[in-house]
Amino acid sequence: MKTKHIYFSLTIFAVAFLIFSAFTTENNTNTENPSKVIKFSHQQHAQLMACEDCHSGVTTATNLKTDLLPKMELCSSCHDVEDPDKCSQCHFDDLMVPFTKSEPTLLFDHAWHLKNAPLSSNGEKCLGCHKDINVNTDVAFRGQFSPSMAECWICHGETKSATASCEACHISTVNLKPKSHELAEFATRHKFASMAPGADCMMCHDNSSCQECHLANAVMTEGNTAESHYMPGEGSLFTDGKVQKVQRAHSLNYRFEHAVDFRGRAADCQSCHQTETFCSACHNQTGSDVAAGGFTPLSHTKPNFITIGIGSGGGEHATLAKRDLGSCVACHDAAGADPICVQCHNDADGIKGTNPKTHIAGFLKTDRGDWHDDMNSVCYNCHTDANAKPGGVRGMGFCGYCHN
Repeated sequence: MKTKHIYFSLTIFAVAFLIFSAFTTENNTNTENPSKVIKFSHQQHAQLMACEDCHSGVTTATNLKTDLLPKMELCSSCHDVEDPDKCSQCHFDDLMVPFTKSEPTLLFDHAWHLKNAPLSSNGEKCLGCHKDINVNTDVAFRGQFSPSMAECWICHGETKSATASCEACHISTVNLKPKSHELAEFATRHKFASMAPGADCMMCHDNSSCQECHLANAVMTEGNTAESHYMPGEGSLFTDGKVQKVQRAHSLNYRFEHAVDFRGRAADCQSCHQTETFCSACHNQTGSDVAAGGFTPLSHTKPNFITIGIGSGGGEHATLAKRDLGSCVACHDAAGADPICVQCHNDADGIKGTNPKTHIAGFLKTDRGDWHDDMNSVCYNCHTDANAKPGGVRGMGFCGYCHN
């Protein structure tokens, strides 16, 4: 009997909890999505009146604690709020949810900006920061049309017409981190973000930020070696034209251990190093005991390492190249030279069976690749007969491999 009472009580509690959760979720959703609470078009209203006609307190608001949303009393100056048949013009049926104002995280003076900030392209003060809100046909989400950090930076830093101090606008400077910086391995991959068109790292960072890891101490030259531990590439954001020295990327013994990471693909060396030139600083043709000319991998000593002839399969080197071409390139595509593969794997005559095979039978035969239209296609690095070109003659040379 007691067991029945327990189950009955638990059932009532569960039902009550679900009902409460449903109502709470709906209210939270409606608060976060105002377009489900109020029907409103900024576009229609912007054609009839100025922004401050509805947001009447904006001209005197010195902080974001001021509630600038228009009240129903203000709406009544144009709308008949007493007629119950017209409620649905703005309100959804049986939904009366108040808008809750969140605690501001920024320091912002609307009154000062309206007096001093530059006009937008069409002469409107508000649209200088709240771009395109005048064409929005729904109620704006909180922050939807607020200016981005990049837009604020136009005045606060780029033109130096306003302070660039974080504390001037941000109440808390703790964890002011963009979403992009929260990605895994951002510390080792950030160079791609900094080199992207329109990169705006300097909004938050200055040269001293980079120097925490990168110390500029030598002019960048083509002669940089592994002894210098320099990062080749685009140079730095410094104005002295100096390249950045990596301090924290690897351990002090990494030069003796890096082969393990390279072979195991534990790291992408090319994310920082230009392997065509960087590796050859140590692995050159002559000199030290790690020189490329001073050792030969065991696989290269096998009798069948290279086999020549139709049907031979190319030998062990073909198997290894298909399995891990990156390891081959580490030595054979060094110092900016052409890949060693093209010494044999080339097609200068456009005749099948006269050159070492590179592709499987029927390779790309059913595709219309870029070689049909683009003379810069990678195919023309190896296929160099006179007819190997876009618009070549059918049945001849390279084109004749597919087009008879």
